[in-house]
Amino acid sequence: MGAGKTTIGKLLAKHLKRPFWDVDWCISEKAGADIPWIFQKEGESGFRERESRAMDELSAMPSIVLATGGGVVERECNREYLKRGLVIFLDASVDTQIHRTKKDKNRPLLQTDNPRVVLETLYQRRSPLYQEVADITVATGRAYPKQMMAEILDVLIAYAKNIENQQTS
Repeated sequence: MGAGKTTIGKLLAKHLKRPFWDVDWCISEKAGADIPWIFQKEGESGFRERESRAMDELSAMPSIVLATGGGVVERECNREYLKRGLVIFLDASVDTQIHRTKKDKNRPLLQTDNPRVVLETLYQRRSPLYQEVADITVATGRAYPKQMMAEILDVLIAYAKNIENQQTS
């Protein structure tokens, strides 16, 4: 949450000339409602069901850049869907997440008196799950999205070279 998945995903997709998809956008479009409304009417479990259906559909699409919601890794089926592609974990500290989400009212889990406690709990629970499925991990504390994208591209190139070297040896 607040790691920069949508922002970085759009930049990366544009640079790689690939279609960009956002799981939350797809959920909203199919529901005809925004995420806070879905949480209010169906609860988190209803939202997570919608999220899993969207993940199954979107992760089957070839050669796309896909931004997921932060909680996507909490369901095992979603972790399996993520493994259909290359997973880049954008790892943002709790301080970074607080800074980026403090004025965002479209994050139902943070509509509380103490969002820091919520973010700390979520980070402790989700981070190991992201580490489990991630092919690449990039810290996203940098101020500028284009700088983060450049770092991700460098890491992707190194990752691809490593795979190529493994295949030729």
